[in-house]
Amino acid sequence: MSGTSTDGLDVALCRFWRDETRRWHYQLLAAESFEYETGLRHKMAEANEMRALDLAQFEVELSRVWAKNVNQFLAQQAVKPNLIAMHGHTVFHRPEEGLTFQIGKGALMAEWCGVTTICDFRTGDVALGGQGAPLVPAGDELLFGQYEACLNLGGIANISYRNGGKRIAYDIVPCNMALNLLAGALCLDYDPQGENAEKGIMNETLLNRLNELAFYRLSGAKSLSKEWFESQFLPLLQETALSTYDKLRTVSEHIAAQIGRHICQSKATQILVTGGGAKNNFLIQLIQKEIDSKLIIPEQTLIDYKEAIIFAFLGTLRLHGETNCLADVTGAWRDSCGGGIYFAGNTINN
Repeated sequence: MSGTSTDGLDVALCRFWRDETRRWHYQLLAAESFEYETGLRHKMAEANEMRALDLAQFEVELSRVWAKNVNQFLAQQAVKPNLIAMHGHTVFHRPEEGLTFQIGKGALMAEWCGVTTICDFRTGDVALGGQGAPLVPAGDELLFGQYEACLNLGGIANISYRNGGKRIAYDIVPCNMALNLLAGALCLDYDPQGENAEKGIMNETLLNRLNELAFYRLSGAKSLSKEWFESQFLPLLQETALSTYDKLRTVSEHIAAQIGRHICQSKATQILVTGGGAKNNFLIQLIQKEIDSKLIIPEQTLIDYKEAIIFAFLGTLRLHGETNCLADVTGAWRDSCGGGIYFAGNTINN
């Protein structure tokens, strides 16, 4: 899993099985994060502005880095996996135009690692008129159904919950994508525990301008992208002369307010919180002030690797030909089983 925060590659070795009631279970056997070098992070951030040939070459470069990381990880394990499920790195996401594009060569991963690889999970749903995101709710439904709602505080914050017998999910607001960018002005990769945001003073003018963005008035299936962040959200931060501390505080208050509104709408009383933002104590405190519900912060491994676990699970469902993308979540015409399969050595594995 490589998310919009571009901090590194999360690798999770998982086992999945069904019990006698056909309910799915999982076990996380091992996990590791591989931090990206600065030069690679810069290329990932600029990938949407590359020329076609440069982007194609970068896809190969990035895929080789991932394959080396995976091989390094697997060399330490006592078991060889049945499959690799690869999220890829999102370069373009414009589902309203029928377009979503994640780079990551499944064929290279399969051959370099000798393991059948599944990738390109989103394009099938977009072809069916869906947003192609979020995909994690299928895993929330089948692996984490004991929680009334699941909140992911990643580069983008999104929520998943049951409503009227259906799984509802959507993106809410930019989260670490915005906070990490602002932390960069303080020569930090991120704001540890939200301590710099806590030093700042909330600015009502900026807060109101952020809250007035048209995306927040949309209902139904909806997803955010880097393009939206750069064209709609970021200019509001760049146009103000506020200090970085005040921007961090105001954006944190904005994130908390938007998330709080949707948690209240979900009527969930207990919410599982994962993603890097779950470690931001100040942000968690701000969200908790907005709601009467209880935020459940799990052990660190689940905070860090829940998305990687779920994408491994989505790959498992794909290999079994079972639904791994929910139309009620994405707005597609129907549920689907998404992902392209590259069999290692061009042989079909049973």
